[in-house]
This record gives sequence, structure tokens and C-alpha cells, in this order.
Amino acid sequence: MPTETLTAERILEVTEEVLRRYGPAKATVVDVARALGVSHGSVYRHFRTKAALREAVTGRWLSRTEAALADVVAAPDRQAPDKLRAWLATLFEAKRHKAGDDPELFATYQVLLGENSGVIEEHVSVLVGQVRRIVEEGAREAEFTTPDPEATARAVFDATARFHDPAYAPEWRRPTIDAEFDAVVDLLLRGLHA
Repeated sequence: MPTETLTAERILEVTEEVLRRYGPAKATVVDVARALGVSHGSVYRHFRTKAALREAVTGRWLSRTEAALADVVAAPDRQAPDKLRAWLATLFEAKRHKAGDDPELFATYQVLLGENSGVIEEHVSVLVGQVRRIVEEGAREAEFTTPDPEATARAVFDATARFHDPAYAPEWRRPTIDAEFDAVVDLLLRGLHA
């Protein structure tokens, strides 16, 4: 029976499962290696440290949200205000699902936030860049008025932090949260309107 080649992607898949099973505080590289049927040295050949492995698995996890949001940005059939609303709603829903459906990986994400990980900074940079592209599109089509699309994108991202920052995750289960989200987005769109 041929053995499966150990790849970084396979290690990340198994690491997600190990993190789900044990949580970020108890999951070890030895646990990952055991689940893969290899020595921990084999894992370390792909990821030099436990922190690097955790960052990689978190980056992989976050990239799924980035891809879904990129689809919203690329949608040719929406005007910029609708696109921005859809982008914010998609982000909120993705974060809410991550917190509720995958609490162990969400806990890992929160641990990395505390460590000021470059993975988190890169994720935020990608997200702000996506908002900037929507704002630029709205400005080109005279749907938005903004002298500085980058600053506007950052302001939109910061103003909606309550709906995507993990620190607010406990609030996302409140029965009024969807109405509160709509009120904030409506206010932002009125402020951007040309």
C-alpha cells in the first residue's frame, strides 16, 4: 500500500482537526504528528515552530473568508452601495459562523490576536483592501464621495468592528444584533452617498 506524501497542506488539515479536538492550549505538534502517523520531526520540516504551524492553520482558515469576500468584490452585477452592504454582511455572517460553528479554531484565532500575529495583520490588510476597491468603484461611478479611498475603507472597517472583531463575538448572539448591524451600515452608506 503506497504511503501518502506528507505535504504542508495535509499537515494543516490534520492540525485543524487536532485543534478542534484538544483546543489551542492543549494541542501539540506531537499530537499532530501522531494523527498523521509520522514523527514530530517530519512536521517540523514543514513548520519550524509550533507558533508557525498555528499561524499557518489560522491563515488557511482566514483565507476562506477572504475568498468569499473577494467574490462579492468581483460581482459585476451590483452597484457599489449594494456591494459594500453585501461585503459587510458576508463578513459578519462568516465571523459569526466561525465563532459559533468552529469555536476551537476561533479560540486559536483569538490566541493569535493576543500574540500580535502577522497573520492577523495580513488578514486585516486584505479585508481593508477589498473595501477600498469597492469604495474606488463607487467613487468612479459617482455613487460615493470620498477624497481618500484608503482612509475611507479603513474608517468603514473600523466603524463596523463590532460585527467582525472577535472581541465582540459574545454580542453576536443577541436578538437585536441584525437590526443594529443594518442601522450601522445604513448610516455608513448615507455618509458615503455622493
